[in-house]
Amino acid sequence: QVQLVESGGGLVQAGDSLRLSCAASGRTFSSYVMGWFRRAPGKEREFVAAISWGTGNPYYGDSVKGRFTISRDNAKNTVYLRMNSLKPEDTAIYYCAARYNLLSTWDYWGQGTQVTVSS
Repeated sequence: QVQLVESGGGLVQAGDSLRLSCAASGRTFSSYVMGWFRRAPGKEREFVAAISWGTGNPYYGDSVKGRFTISRDNAKNTVYLRMNSLKPEDTAIYYCAARYNLLSTWDYWGQGTQVTVSS
């Protein structure tokens, strides 16, 4: 059974950086796509970034392009989200997710980690 565990959230000031981690277990992830989503209070869930585990190709949502970087460490089965130049509007619960490939649905989700950016 796939398990995704996020960590690294916290309270930071605008302009600061933060790195989130997502430790994955329970499957061989070489063909999977790993993603980060976020949900801010009163808003819809938003796609943040994704990465193909095998190729390392990254994908980004428009609101974070140029500020966030997604990466993975195959040996540790861990996906990272490096967030730079954080803004108050980045405040949200950030969720790690996994899907089998680019055509499948996001079937696996972590419990989320809170990121709060103060102005």
